[in-house]
Amino acid sequence: MKAPLSRSPRILRVNSSNLPTVSVVVIAYNDAGLVGEAVSSALAQGPVVTEVIAVNDASSDGTARVLDELASVHPRLKVVHRAENSGGCGTPRNDGIAAASGRYVLFLDSDDILPPGAADALVRTAEEHRAPVTVGAAVRRELPQHHDVPWMPGLYTPGDVIERPADRPELVRDTLCVNKLYERAFLEEHGLRFPDGRFVYEDFAFTARVLAAAPRIAVTGDLVYVWHVRRSAAQVSISLDRKDVGNWRSRIEAHRTAARTLAEASPVLGSACHVKFLEYDLRMYLRELGSNPDYRAAWWTLTREYVDTFADADVEAAAAHARWIVRVLRATATPPADVERLTRLAAQPPRLLPPYAVGASGQPVWSEELPVELDGLSTLPVEELPVTVDAEPAGRGAVSIRVHDLYGRLAEAGPQTARLSFMPRAGGEPVLARPVELRPDRGGGWLAVLPFRLADLAVTGRRQGLRRMQAWNVGVGVQCADGSSVFTSLRPRGRLLRRRALPSSRYGVLLAQPYRTGAGALALRLAPGAEGAFYLVRNRLHRARAARGAG
Repeated sequence: MKAPLSRSPRILRVNSSNLPTVSVVVIAYNDAGLVGEAVSSALAQGPVVTEVIAVNDASSDGTARVLDELASVHPRLKVVHRAENSGGCGTPRNDGIAAASGRYVLFLDSDDILPPGAADALVRTAEEHRAPVTVGAAVRRELPQHHDVPWMPGLYTPGDVIERPADRPELVRDTLCVNKLYERAFLEEHGLRFPDGRFVYEDFAFTARVLAAAPRIAVTGDLVYVWHVRRSAAQVSISLDRKDVGNWRSRIEAHRTAARTLAEASPVLGSACHVKFLEYDLRMYLRELGSNPDYRAAWWTLTREYVDTFADADVEAAAAHARWIVRVLRATATPPADVERLTRLAAQPPRLLPPYAVGASGQPVWSEELPVELDGLSTLPVEELPVTVDAEPAGRGAVSIRVHDLYGRLAEAGPQTARLSFMPRAGGEPVLARPVELRPDRGGGWLAVLPFRLADLAVTGRRQGLRRMQAWNVGVGVQCADGSSVFTSLRPRGRLLRRRALPSSRYGVLLAQPYRTGAGALALRLAPGAEGAFYLVRNRLHRARAARGAG
């Protein structure tokens, strides 16, 4: 939307603090519709932000006009117009650093926002702990649903001070540059800049350079950055643009650069960077591998060549599911026939689909064709077992499930009950059905028929603020006799994915549309009443239109 040109009270609010000043660097390219909101959120931080430096990377739309009009009424806004497009995000950020005069520097992308008080919270924490780098909480906000997903939850402890990154090697998992405040003198002292030109995932390299400089890092628990995710946009962000293998190639190269930088500064950080790639980047892209054989083949070759450069110790340090994926990758030069099983193992939660093969000595292996040992399976806690649970329709208002055993590990724990769990995909509290006793299946595993009431689920969804169409992830929790439990998603089977229109005394009609997610798990769209039904149909048309556009 077009940025407002009036001086709003929100932007001019008074902050009486005498905190050191911050320069907010906003980069923009062909983002006239959104850059105004980003700039306004930076100006709204108050006088702690002494300047907002907007770098227009030679946009061809109305971005330059929007920024110039805003600058004409907001003296704190300085606009830098590049004559030629840089091809990436690094060069305009470097231009912003060069133009900055504040004691601290904060980065903001043109399609994101700074929440109120972000700069103030970061500066106060930085000053209290004399920290060259200060980090705060960030969320990925899915639009238009406004579903907030915390970025790297549990990685930081509010109020913590990390004297050296090598003392906390897991910090390499946070590759964002925008959720941190940087002392400008620190950046200058170490010559810290982003890669110039067309370098995708430039924040990987920059963050690695920052950690390699071994700064003290202070942590605030305040929300300091809102990362907008617009999956249906005509032009998605770089991190979401995975239509060809070039994106994955760029990510590998960025990671290679980051790992090299970190390893030169600290072998511990270099190792942690490799482990992070196996547990996070590799699994994220694998579970979205798709069915295009050419893409799969190219992806497999790229990935295999890269992980072959990893030290065995780094692979051994990764979680069991990640280790198994690497071993399958290394065992075959081309994607195996059961590559879908690998994508499900990369899902969250991970699932190892049957059949379950054993090697010559009786040890669990990937398959008869690829007898890669699934090492560590015998010692995994029950809650970490990649259990598979199948679901089929069992009449109206119930599903029949089969819980697969996993090389006897689940049997050791003694599964007793199972119950359905409906988790709002937009975030919120899960809705739990009543537990049902499991019965052994003569063919192996356990069976149960789990009831549910869609009308009650729709009412609960409304109470949680889910209007019109409701979207739910459907999972199942299995409770065992030894006190342990495991939770996983459901694998839809049979005719479970049929759409249904159900009469409802409360809503008149209730549309239910079970579907399979990209990770092969069961999810449910629920549309109560005529308004919900209309929204469901419209949403389906939008998805179809977006799919045609992507094609």
